[in-house]
Amino acid sequence: MILVTGGTGLIGSFLIRQLLADGASLKVLYRQEIPAEIKHESQIKWIKGDILDTALLREALQDVSQVYHCAGLVSYAPQDAALLKEINVTGTANIVDACLEKPGIKLCHVSSIAAIGHEKEKQTLTEETKWDANEVHSVYASSKYFGELEVWRGISEGLQAIIVNPSVVLGPAVDWSRSSTQLFKYVFQERPFYTRGSANFVDVRDVIKAMTALMQADITGERFILNAGLLSYETFFTTVARELQKKAPSVQVPGFLTEILWRAEAVRSFFTSKRPLITKETARIAKKNHRYSNNKIKTWLNFEFNSLEHTITWCGRELKQMHQDQQT
Repeated sequence: MILVTGGTGLIGSFLIRQLLADGASLKVLYRQEIPAEIKHESQIKWIKGDILDTALLREALQDVSQVYHCAGLVSYAPQDAALLKEINVTGTANIVDACLEKPGIKLCHVSSIAAIGHEKEKQTLTEETKWDANEVHSVYASSKYFGELEVWRGISEGLQAIIVNPSVVLGPAVDWSRSSTQLFKYVFQERPFYTRGSANFVDVRDVIKAMTALMQADITGERFILNAGLLSYETFFTTVARELQKKAPSVQVPGFLTEILWRAEAVRSFFTSKRPLITKETARIAKKNHRYSNNKIKTWLNFEFNSLEHTITWCGRELKQMHQDQQT
């Protein structure tokens, strides 16, 4: 029996489909709605609740041999600082503690490249790059880093666990307003602006393939960056626009204007209590060009990633079909 948390998110939903295809029996922890397309799968026991309910977690782990902890909050909004700590740190600690009570369980914790450290003058970052506590980090990055520390604590106490650090995960989600699918929605709506800088991306199918392979392998106490490559925002948006048959963003926003925009958004957010469209963190992340090395996962598992062009083509095709289905 396998327990999946965050089963309704992008990674979780694709993971569930793969595990079902492999013939696994699942327990899936969910908070709001069960996806209609897998709601009635007989191999799934749906458990309503969240990772802050320690009694529920202990009960959910009965007869479980593997746990995929995909639940987490992604946000750069200042209003979510306390919630980020609660879900990404306390929630992960609860999962670890519950697993420690059940010897023999193996845990796969989904972290993020945001939890990877940075070194000045170093453009390629690896699993070994140290986290500098004196550096300025976003609240989101800090929450993922401290969440990882809870997993390392569990490992030091005997827990079998692996950590994966995916970059921006690309995949077609039914809800275009969630996860990285928002980037495709931005192009679909033919928005005109883009920023300088680049981002690291990975195919959701590769994330699932790596996670399941690591859980089956005799590997524990390790973390693995999952990243297919680096693309400039201009190249990414242009490629997406071609696949969606839309006009690509063509107006580059100057760096100084981005700095003005996040400050203006901070003021608007303060007076309206609404989440800012752009924050200090997202504005400055957009300017970075760090590349995250995937050498470790490729070496340990002889792993190969889908090309980003192939991934964008797949996402574009699936999203166009979803849009057409919704219109009929």
